[in-house]
Amino acid sequence: MKKAIFIAMTILFLSIALLAGPVDAGRYGPGSVVRRFAAPSAFGTGLAFDGSAFWTVDRDSDKLYRIDAADGRVLATFDAPGYFCTALAWDGKALWVADMDFTNTSAEDYCGKIYQIDAASGRTLKVILAPGSDPQGLAWDGTSLWVADNGTKEIFQISADDGTTMRTLKAPAGDPRGLAWDGRCLWLADRGHDELYRLHPETGKVLMILPAPGPYPWGLAWAKDSLWVSDYQNDEIAQVAVFADGATTRSRERAAVVTFTHDVINFGPGTVTDLHVYLALPRNRSTQEIKSVEMLQEGEKMLTDRWGQEVARFRRATLKPGERATTRMRVKAKIYDVMYHLFPEKAGTLKDIPVDVRRRFLEDDDKYRLLDPVIQAAVREAVRHPDNPYWIARDIYDWLHDKMVYKRIGGWDVAPTVLQRGSGSCSEYAFVYIALCRAAGLPARYVGSVVARGEEASFDFVYHRWVEVYLPGHGWVPVDPSGGDQESTRDQAMYFGHLDNRFLITTESGGGSEYLKWDYNSSESWQADGRVQLRLEMIADWDKGE
Repeated sequence: MKKAIFIAMTILFLSIALLAGPVDAGRYGPGSVVRRFAAPSAFGTGLAFDGSAFWTVDRDSDKLYRIDAADGRVLATFDAPGYFCTALAWDGKALWVADMDFTNTSAEDYCGKIYQIDAASGRTLKVILAPGSDPQGLAWDGTSLWVADNGTKEIFQISADDGTTMRTLKAPAGDPRGLAWDGRCLWLADRGHDELYRLHPETGKVLMILPAPGPYPWGLAWAKDSLWVSDYQNDEIAQVAVFADGATTRSRERAAVVTFTHDVINFGPGTVTDLHVYLALPRNRSTQEIKSVEMLQEGEKMLTDRWGQEVARFRRATLKPGERATTRMRVKAKIYDVMYHLFPEKAGTLKDIPVDVRRRFLEDDDKYRLLDPVIQAAVREAVRHPDNPYWIARDIYDWLHDKMVYKRIGGWDVAPTVLQRGSGSCSEYAFVYIALCRAAGLPARYVGSVVARGEEASFDFVYHRWVEVYLPGHGWVPVDPSGGDQESTRDQAMYFGHLDNRFLITTESGGGSEYLKWDYNSSESWQADGRVQLRLEMIADWDKGE
């Protein structure tokens, strides 16, 4: 008997120890799967953690299972309170179970109910109506319940006493499932995108996106510093690292060969004299590895502008009527999809940003006009968290989403003009966003790129420019204010701290350059004897690399 008790206590201690220790930062970054074990049944939906063991529920057998946190062994089994149970939550004393309460599945005649269950006996203690008919996720934040409803695509904060709705948030994507609470924020699983979202509980803003560990994430539970996911297709429960070291994760490697061509054709009747063509040289970054940069003509001179951007300059003394000056650069690179893992509560303060970065990237410039009353008024209206670098960047990003729409109308106006107009190109969005960030004390710069437009072999002559802000602990983080002009909060979040693998970045700059001016990728300057009409053509050709 004593031996049996000793073994049982050892197993319990081991189970808790496996959960209590921090995730090994040397092995795992945010989104990494730490371990997996089999679910106790084939149709598991909800998941909850009671401090020492997990609970799952099966929608087919209508059973509740209490399972060992270390290996998934079934410790206890109870009858579920309903016949189509979908979600679980633990409030510290009792288990909560959401049920769709079908009367007739063929007629889809159902309503949502939420039961409070005694964990020792399985008896029902209370039942309240769910705020929607299709509750798929439950979470407990210490004082109230949260419910994710798949029918309305909403998340409700409700009273555990009588089900009164206290707050309603729009789900970030179209197929919301499980919910969990990490002590500060909500986590939501989405089946459609196979993603896990960290949500701000007051606004519903997506703060982080992690890949789901399986193809059908449903139940979510929070245990210590990890998110646990019950996958309906794989019939398994996985531990996903969240608060682990690792500023970024890279995926979707693209091997590419990009040939950038800058053409100047003189239609005359005069002669161009002293033509200078400047090509921005790409460098290694977290998003790209440059394998080689080859100039396909001779005569370049390497220069560095005041922002540290390297350029190759080509000079031609004369360009007579009918003549053409072609400059080409071939770049071989590996380009990645990069996700930055940002925690607002770990963002530090503006004083944590290096002095040199603040000095250089808080400067005013012609396109920004930091002291303009329009910019100053916009900062006062937009920034609600003036001491937190993350929230300064996010406040301005979200504020611009409501104030501007993307529109290319030609030319690049200064930030106050663009903001008053309420529309702009990607470059004009960037000028406005940089101006507002700098006026709020947050260093910002822009980057420019050539873009893969779909297939492996494609060409681009539109290009793209966006912003990077400096966040303590992360360095320069991408923010694309024009790309973020999206409807869903999930899609908006994909342009804040995330970069797709479609971009070869050529240019990093804080403002006007002595060589590139306000251009990116390339620029040119010339003089002329007499009147000239020039055709300028800049095209990036993409091909598949090795």
